[in-house]
Amino acid sequence: MDVSQYLEIFIDESEEHLQTLSDCIMVLEKEPDNKDTINEVFRAAHSLKGMAGTMGFKRMQHLTHDMENVFQEVRSDHIKVTSGMIDLLFKCLDALEGYVDNIKSTSDEGTEDNEVIIKELNDFIAKTEGAEETGNTETSEAKEATPESTQEEKEGQEKIELTEEEKKAIREAESNGQHIYAMTVRIQKDCLLKAARAFLVFKAVEDFGQILVYRPSSQDIEDEKFELDFSFFLASEEETDKIVAAAKAVSEIEKVDAEEIHLEEYLKEAAAQEEQQAKEAATEQKEAPAEVPKAAEKKAPAAAAKKQTNAKPVTGRTVRVDIEKLDALMNQVSELIIAKNSLVSISSNESGEYQNQSFHEQIEYLERITTNLHESVMKVRMVPIESVVNKFPRMIRDLSRKLGKKMELYMTGEDTELDRTVVDQIGDPLQHLLRNSADHGLEDNATRVERGKPEVGSIFLKAFQEGNNVIIEVGDDGNGIDVAAVRDKAVERGVITAEQAENMSQKEIINLLFLPSFSMAKKITDISGRGVGLDVVKSNIEALGGDVEVRTKLGEGTTFIVRLPLTLAIIQALMVEIRDEKYAIALGSIANIESIPVNEIKYVQAQEVIHLRGAVIPLIRLDQVLDMEEKQEEPENLTVVIVKKGDSLAGLVVDNLIGQQEIVIKSLGKYITNNKIISGATILGDGEVALILDVNTLM
Repeated sequence: MDVSQYLEIFIDESEEHLQTLSDCIMVLEKEPDNKDTINEVFRAAHSLKGMAGTMGFKRMQHLTHDMENVFQEVRSDHIKVTSGMIDLLFKCLDALEGYVDNIKSTSDEGTEDNEVIIKELNDFIAKTEGAEETGNTETSEAKEATPESTQEEKEGQEKIELTEEEKKAIREAESNGQHIYAMTVRIQKDCLLKAARAFLVFKAVEDFGQILVYRPSSQDIEDEKFELDFSFFLASEEETDKIVAAAKAVSEIEKVDAEEIHLEEYLKEAAAQEEQQAKEAATEQKEAPAEVPKAAEKKAPAAAAKKQTNAKPVTGRTVRVDIEKLDALMNQVSELIIAKNSLVSISSNESGEYQNQSFHEQIEYLERITTNLHESVMKVRMVPIESVVNKFPRMIRDLSRKLGKKMELYMTGEDTELDRTVVDQIGDPLQHLLRNSADHGLEDNATRVERGKPEVGSIFLKAFQEGNNVIIEVGDDGNGIDVAAVRDKAVERGVITAEQAENMSQKEIINLLFLPSFSMAKKITDISGRGVGLDVVKSNIEALGGDVEVRTKLGEGTTFIVRLPLTLAIIQALMVEIRDEKYAIALGSIANIESIPVNEIKYVQAQEVIHLRGAVIPLIRLDQVLDMEEKQEEPENLTVVIVKKGDSLAGLVVDNLIGQQEIVIKSLGKYITNNKIISGATILGDGEVALILDVNTLM
């Protein structure tokens, strides 16, 4: 059985369990006696161990198994949760995340055994009063599977009918001095992937020898045509103990029986057993052995177990969807089919004015359906940002220890939903902002106390929906941004001149922090100081069609406000015309549309501006930006689309307005890479292609 088909599911499930473990361990650090949390941790570790075992990731399974042992001791009150244990458990999580990352990229867990961490886990167990008792129990369990323990059951075990070819293979192995072991394995009742378990057992024991006989057949095992038990004959030079231990190491294996046999004696016992059964005519008969396997099937399980794919798995392509959302989507598709059938009926059965009226009615009906269908599909694509932000409490905890600052992260709005493609890419920018707040924003403990602030600094992450955008605020109650210091640093480094600095507003000076390689850090550390954090934040967010705004007050704190579109797939847009070409502007970026007389245009430092309702708004002539021919004759009034980026406004001069449309965004791929003004394209109803203008780049 090829388990690679379950790889993507395994990765998604593993990440969920790891996040659960991280959250629960964070709770245990503050509430070490919380039994519910301890039980939740144990369940998550157990599930992760079982999944890793099913997929054949032994190193991951081994580490998780030892973690599970520690949690079991905690559950039994043999071990108390300490700060040292918490640190060790987080080390385990980091190691497990390393395994999952390797599996994502290579479909393999790697070669790191994490022996140091495993030894530390075992040392915790060894310190308990019940360590000796646990060891004795494990020893006795191992003995149950040895030939001595199975000797008592030997007489009662049903003998397998062997083919001539199988007898020949066994005789050949015996002549080479190998031991022949008859092994029977029982899988736990609640096991979901029985075939996978069986092949993992085969894979484990084949390290010690060669399997000569399968019961049931390899094909039946692969098709899961067996209950809980399966048997096989193994030819090996090793002792039974090692082989049994390897088989029992596979998770969800209830029992392993093994006995060494000699073929001739075995055949005599099988014949005697068959004769005895015939005589007794027992009312309860065991199931007959499976059909004789074909010769070609003998090595199939081994081949299947060893089969690995070298192809990289595609991750992050799945979304869990509420069944109600799928029902709504299905209903919309049904309505679409009805509308199509109505149009077909009108075109074939009706004529004249009545046909024209019915046709327009159906078109309107179809438009409503497609709008509703778009909304339903968008809801299906939406996922909560919880999957991204849940890892941040752990990060803040680690930063608190590394920096020697007391800090606490407060998160709200984790259930706010974003398009899956946006969620996948927003993690790094938010991480940079939080690290910036922890390192640069918050003062050290002593300084906070001197200023009359709580010793524990506060970092905030707040998410909420606003119209067609999602707002994420990352802030702190720290020192705030020293605008004067930023200005002086910029002048010192030659980013701006002293004359320019005098004429710059506070907002313009703060925006200097987003320049590449610009940093206020006095020294470079592994946390910050290289000047790449805020630059990455700005570029990544703008690539998603969003923007960043900064609000700060010296001595009170700083807040970064990130605005993001709900979805990147389908948007409402205003279609405009510039010369004879059509362009689209995202409706979410538009504040209003004005008709401005040419004689009202003013100039500020050679920049065209207009004065509108108390605000001075710069004009951007799109024909010049797009390198088009100038109009021979300037109109008396200009059509100006007022667009916004955070608190900033700008007026885009266009020739004509076409109207509002729902457009599907298509990527330009590698065709246009040097022009960031264009964010994509869309295909209009008449087949014409219209380019989409990126407002964030224009302003």
